[in-house]
Amino acid sequence: MKTCLRWGRLGKVRTRKVKVLAKQIKELYGQDVTASFEDNKRLVRSVLEGRFSKRFANRVAGYLSALVKLEKKAAEQASTETKAGEETVNV
Repeated sequence: MKTCLRWGRLGKVRTRKVKVLAKQIKELYGQDVTASFEDNKRLVRSVLEGRFSKRFANRVAGYLSALVKLEKKAAEQASTETKAGEETVNV
């Protein structure tokens, strides 16, 4: 990933269509979406069933994996912050 002096790390550019479709799949099939790209790839291809190209399906699966990883990271940070807050109150 490239770095920029002004903004730090730059992310990948994804089209709005990829983001919207990935969020819809996550809402409908949330229990089946994982952090694994391969699992998400199979899920997306079964949901789309030839409506989109293989490349587009892979992009959606990759974005789903990234979303799950970001949510897990945010949840871990929130739990560590609450633990740190509890420790300062107890001291």
